Formats: sequence, structure tokens, C-alpha cells
Amino acid sequence: MDSTPSHPTITQGDHKAFMQYALEQACLSPPAPTKFNVGAVLVDGDTGKILSAGYTSELLSELPSDGGTIHAEHCCLIKVVEDHNIPEQKLGDVLPKNTILYTTMEPCNERLSGSRSCVDRILELRDSIRVMYFGISEPGILVLSDDGRRRLEDAGIEVRQMDSMQDQILAITTGGRQLWHQ
Repeated sequence: MDSTPSHPTITQGDHKAFMQYALEQACLSPPAPTKFNVGAVLVDGDTGKILSAGYTSELLSELPSDGGTIHAEHCCLIKVVEDHNIPEQKLGDVLPKNTILYTTMEPCNERLSGSRSCVDRILELRDSIRVMYFGISEPGILVLSDDGRRRLEDAGIEVRQMDSMQDQILAITTGGRQLWHQ
């Protein structure tokens, strides 16, 4: 699996541009009526270097399914693991201590499939992932518990919603389907 694509150069601290890149990743998600098109980007907050980027189901053909799909945030983490040729449990050792996660949709807190949630994965990396930006809230129609943001904040991760891009993100995330109201 080639996980070292060329990423654009974005000015450190240009949160809108990093979220736009995450949105471009979401556009790459293969369409399916039972999932959302989500993109994510991991960034070194001190340098602005993009560490990895991913989208929903990007790695599905190359890895066993994680409850029917592989979420964008998980794809980003898998790519860093592969780039460093390390076991997943060593990921916190290689991520910069000021890593920022940009994701077009709030990370899942509890998977209906029973698979490990993206919030749980982020919490395991809270010594590295210090800040998370997201575009839209996770829809209540697909979750058993929607307190992921609170769990992240309680663990010391700064969580910020990018309100200015919500309409654009919602249109791409849902593929134009009317699934819920914010």
C-alpha cells in the first residue's frame, strides 16, 4: 500500500486550508448509500507539515473491514504506522507532540458494528494529538452515544468546530442525501 502521497504545502496555522484539504479527501470516498464521505488530515502543529491524509473506506480493499468501512481518521493513523513500519501501539512514539487532527465530521464515539471508535483511537494518542478541528457534528442516526466531543475535551484535547464550512462539508459528507438536520 503506497501511503506516502504528495500533499500540498499549507501555511502553518491556516486551519481553513487544512480543513479544505480534508474536504478534498472526503470527495475521494467511494459512494455508498450506507456511509458518509469523510476526510481527515493529520498535521504537525509546530511545522504545518501534513503527516497523512485519508478518507472513508480508502483502505477497505487492502485491509480487513472494520465493521463494513474504515473511517477516515483511522486511515490517517494506519498510514503513519505504515510509513514508520511500526506496530500500531507504537504510534504515539512517532507522532509529533503537537499533532492536529482535521476531520470533516466529528469522530465516531461508538460504532454500531462494535469496532473500536475513532474517539477511542484518538484518546489513546492524547499525548500527541492535542487539538482536533471538525466540520460537522456526528449525526445521531448512526451512533449509540454522542458524547465523543466531551470525552475528548475531558481528556485534555482541544476540540474546535469550523462553523464557516458546514454547508459545504454537509453536502459532500452526505452526497446530497437529506439524512438529518443540524
